[in-house]
Parts: sequence; structure tokens; C-alpha cells
Amino acid sequence: MIITIDGPIATGKSVIAKKIAEKLGFIYFDTGAMYRCVAHAIIEKKINVEDFQQLQEFLKTFEFNIKMHHDEKRYFIGENDVTEQIRGEAVTQLVSKVAAIGAVRNQLVNVQRDLAVGVNVVFEGRDMGTVVFPNAELKIFLTGRVDERARRRYKELRAKFPKETATLTLEQTIADITKRDTYDSTREISPLRQAEDAYVIDTSDLTVEEIVFKILEYKDEIPSH
Repeated sequence: MIITIDGPIATGKSVIAKKIAEKLGFIYFDTGAMYRCVAHAIIEKKINVEDFQQLQEFLKTFEFNIKMHHDEKRYFIGENDVTEQIRGEAVTQLVSKVAAIGAVRNQLVNVQRDLAVGVNVVFEGRDMGTVVFPNAELKIFLTGRVDERARRRYKELRAKFPKETATLTLEQTIADITKRDTYDSTREISPLRQAEDAYVIDTSDLTVEEIVFKILEYKDEIPSH
């Protein structure tokens, strides 16, 4: 069974997807982290994303691995554990642009579909229910008020990267999220949008437990084959 959880930044997708996978004994994949790995490598190798030839050559050799360590997924590029680095501000600023590149999406969509073969999975991202797994048995689309999402994002960044975000303000975070929403939903390739058959949940005023309960209820409504 495939469950997809889509939605804009800071709606709680990662936390919710992990909890659902734990409750059901499914495998969880954060596809945003995969795009972040590509963005991180592009920054490290100083690849010009506007140079299609250079980007194509880079993608031919690019590989990342996901390894389990103490029940936590760790992301590796070559021998380097980049799990923390891919959450940094430089990657966050670039990842939407990288994710909008057709050659990058094609490569990662194939990887994602391969990962789903023959297993029960929860995939979290922005186009899981619309593009990658249009026939998924259960599709969830998480939304939330911009101010609440920005508050969560600001709190998360300040906790994880106190030095790098010393001058960050909540107002700036709101502006960044608004800009990201516009970019993600209007990009030409695989824009962020709700699948027609997705259940929509506004996470603004709900606890994680309440959201998880709703999703499990939706799953129970699916006819068994």
C-alpha cells in the first residue's frame, strides 16, 4: 500500500508521515530530503544550475544513499553523512529551484518509484499524489495558515542552527515561506497542488496526534481488496 502526504513547507509533513509509518509498520520516505541532497551537492561542487550541460554531467555521477542508524534515516553523499547539512539555510534557499528542474525530477522520480515496489510505504513530498504515485491508495494534503507555519519554521531553524539564524526574524520567515509557496505552486514542472482525490487537513490548530488520528481514520475507510 502507498500513502502519500503532500503539502507546502512547514505544515508538519515529516513529523506526520513518520508517525503514520510507525503506527502502521510502513516504510517512510522524505522525498524533500532527496532533493536537498542534490541541492547540497550542487552547492558543494559549485554547479551552475543554469548551465544544462554542466548539470547533466553532474547528474550522471550523482548518487546518494539512505542508511538507518538507531531507527533514524541518515543521508549520505558518497561517504559523507549530510543529514544535518541538507537542512541548512543555503540548501533551503536553493532546493525549490533544483526541484523545478526536469532532469533532476525525472531522475529522482524513478528512484522513488523503485523504492515503492512490493512494500507498504508512506511518501512525503509535494507531488507524490499528483505525479509520482497518482494511483496511491491514500492521499493526504496538509495545509496551514502562513503565520502558523512560519512560527513553526522559525522555531525549528533557531533551535537547529542558532548561530546561522542569529539575525533571522519571524517576519523574514513569513516572507520566505510566502515566496516559497508561490514558487512551488506556480513552477512549470510538477507544481505543488492538491490531488483531486486527496483528503485535505489544515494543521494550523491541530496537534500531531489529532492529525495522525484523522489520517488513520481515512485509511480505515479504504475498502479492503
